[in-house]
Amino acid sequence: MYQTNPLIVLSGDSQAVITLTAESLASAGLQVVRSFDLQVARASHTDCTCPHHGTYQCNCQLVVLLVYDQDKLPVTLVAHGHDGETHLAFVDHPNQRPDPILMATILSALFPSKPPDPNLRLNPHAA
Repeated sequence: MYQTNPLIVLSGDSQAVITLTAESLASAGLQVVRSFDLQVARASHTDCTCPHHGTYQCNCQLVVLLVYDQDKLPVTLVAHGHDGETHLAFVDHPNQRPDPILMATILSALFPSKPPDPNLRLNPHAA
C-alpha cells in the first residue's frame, strides 16, 4: 500500500497550478512526465459521477507527475484539484521509496525562498 505525504494546498485553477509546478521543476533541471490525467482518462466515460460533487460535470483533476533527475528512480508527485484548490503530495511506496536528495531538489524548486524541511514532511498550507 502506498501513502501520500501532503506537501501544500494551493488556491486557484488546478491546471494552472499543475502547469506551474511542472515548469518550476523543469526549470530546476528535472524531467517531469505526466503519467496520469483524470480528465483525459474520463473523457470517454461521460456517465461517471464525481465522488466529490455527485454529478457528471466534474471539475476535479488528479494528475500524477513522475519527477526524474539523471539516473535516480523517479519521485511521484500527485496533484489533486477540486473546488478551487490543488493539493500536492509526494507518494511513498514500500517498493519504491522516494530518494531524499531528489525530494530536497523538488522542494527547493517549488519553494526557492524557503529551505527544504530536512525530514521532508513539509506541509506549510495544508488544511
